[in-house]
Amino acid sequence: MAVNETNILNRLYFVAGCMFIFGIAVVVKLLTIQYVNGEKYRDLAEKRTVENKIIPANRGNVYSVNGNLLATSIPKYDIRIDTKTPKKKVWQEQLGPLCDSLSKYSGKSASYYKENLRKARAKENRYYLLARDIGYSDYLRLRDFPMLKLGAFKGGLIVEQTTKREHPMGGISMRTIGYERVDEDGNVTRAGIDGAFGDKYLRGKDGQRLKQKIGKGQWKPIVDYNQVEPQDGYDVYTTIDVNVQDIAHHSLLEQLEKYDAEHGCVVVMEVETGEIRAISNLGKSKSGKYYEKRNYAVWESHEPGSTFKLMAIMAALEDKVIDTATVVDTKNGSKRFHGRNITDTRGYGKISAGKAFEKSSNIGLATIIDDNYAKAPDKFIDRLKGWKLHENLNLPIVGEGNPVIPEPGDEIWSKNALPSMAYGYNLQLTPLQTLTFYNAVANDGEMVKPRFLREVKELDKEIESFDKKVRIKQIASKETILKAQKLLENVVVRGTGKRMYSKYFSMAGKTGTARTEYGMKGWAENPRYISSFAGYFPVENPKYSCIVVIHKPSIEVGYYGADVTGPVFKRIAQKIFTDTPIIDEIESLEVKNASVEKEFQGYYDTANTYLTIMPSVIGLPVMDAIALCENMGLKVKMQGSGVVKSQSIPKGQKVKKNQIIVLKLS
Repeated sequence: MAVNETNILNRLYFVAGCMFIFGIAVVVKLLTIQYVNGEKYRDLAEKRTVENKIIPANRGNVYSVNGNLLATSIPKYDIRIDTKTPKKKVWQEQLGPLCDSLSKYSGKSASYYKENLRKARAKENRYYLLARDIGYSDYLRLRDFPMLKLGAFKGGLIVEQTTKREHPMGGISMRTIGYERVDEDGNVTRAGIDGAFGDKYLRGKDGQRLKQKIGKGQWKPIVDYNQVEPQDGYDVYTTIDVNVQDIAHHSLLEQLEKYDAEHGCVVVMEVETGEIRAISNLGKSKSGKYYEKRNYAVWESHEPGSTFKLMAIMAALEDKVIDTATVVDTKNGSKRFHGRNITDTRGYGKISAGKAFEKSSNIGLATIIDDNYAKAPDKFIDRLKGWKLHENLNLPIVGEGNPVIPEPGDEIWSKNALPSMAYGYNLQLTPLQTLTFYNAVANDGEMVKPRFLREVKELDKEIESFDKKVRIKQIASKETILKAQKLLENVVVRGTGKRMYSKYFSMAGKTGTARTEYGMKGWAENPRYISSFAGYFPVENPKYSCIVVIHKPSIEVGYYGADVTGPVFKRIAQKIFTDTPIIDEIESLEVKNASVEKEFQGYYDTANTYLTIMPSVIGLPVMDAIALCENMGLKVKMQGSGVVKSQSIPKGQKVKKNQIIVLKLS
């Protein structure tokens, strides 16, 4: 028995000794942490719970050439409350008034807020949300509510500011105006002007604000001010004209819907300067609606079809291997070239080279190029390269498509390459690259680079300006240019584009209809086409050049360029003439058969009649409604995109300068 008791006591002594040693080790470790490595661990703990968080700077605004706002950064605020911070007396005295104020603001009952705020305080919620994503005026209102106006340390107010990019014009030209987006993995997507010039001009310098981690990934601002204030980015002034943009967008949209097409684009360029006045890119969604899906005008390289016949015939004219009067045998509508048939819609027989161009004869152009360059194809290719058609335009906008101009030795080169290229196959260009060449013809031979920016400003201070850039001083002799201009005019007067002709204003250009995806199985049963029209107006003194391209229109409705894209070109030219007459001869522009003139006349009648009395703007396109309201001195806020479906100031009400009107769009 005594032996067992001794063993038990020995074990107890051993356990007690181990515990004593362990206790000493803990004390030593604590003293080491406190006095030896204390500063290190305190810094580490603080870094894990307190950080300087980035406050993104407001991106600069993007403006149209007229000074209209195209993109802007709007500050938005989340208002929260740290329910643990207010002292008991403050909480009891001001909870009721706070809930009353919140009730008046949101429409929810005061009892709703009392119940939820009391629960939040009981749970020591330090991040309770009161309002999300509110504007600046609402932010000022809420921070003046009872309890909240005591600030962060006494009232528990937490204010978190973010910025959101908004486009006042809605979906119109959104892809070209662009954006910069960062996904969860940090990948950056930059599109359009906003993306192209974000780093250099628009982004600004980020600020910093000290925040404390309060658990569950939530960070609470420690103070009411920023450690480093963010600096806004510069403002960018584009070459886009909102009136022309609105015209181009709706003209394209109407035709896409009519022909149930897959996608399309329009570009309007000022001839002399190369400034892009409008660019619209619309693709069809799964639901059948059209939206700014991709920047097709800049990105999409494709076989241009018959619009390339201008380049082909100009090469032959400049090399003096033909004249416009040279006779070409187009047979009866079908001719064999190097073992392959080339066809026309009908047989023209023997016609002049000029007539072949006007009628858009594939056989005629293929014969001209094959007869004169088959033995020396490099001569033709070198002419195209001299016009820089093999180079992209080196645009600042990301994603420009690369042109494809084949030459002997390339994989896609064959004996049929030349005759195919003569009418726009076996090569690729983007719509903007094609338009740049047409613009050079309209500009008497001077090829200018397309331009999207005019200047960059910081408030009223000019930071940088952008001038016209000439790509090629003279693409061809004056003689060739004059002949090309006459050929393009004749296309509209008596050629494939004659249905576009108007005695009220002159246009010149070339229709194009190209097969697409023709190498795919089943094409014969389900043919697909690309319809296009490129040209300029007015003929006498070209002011604007324009290209319209529509992909895969329904063949049951129509697919020829003259039918599908020609009317879009005419509608744009017609409305620009009506809106801002370019020549003095347009006094007779009361065109009786065009609804667009009636629409515009109604707009101007309204604008001139109502100066202080609010008219109805319901049904107007957004840009017409904005212009009318701003001319009356009103400040316009918009919700949605499209045409106006409701207005906050009713028709007939007297208005004051700087009064706010809200337009809801659909």
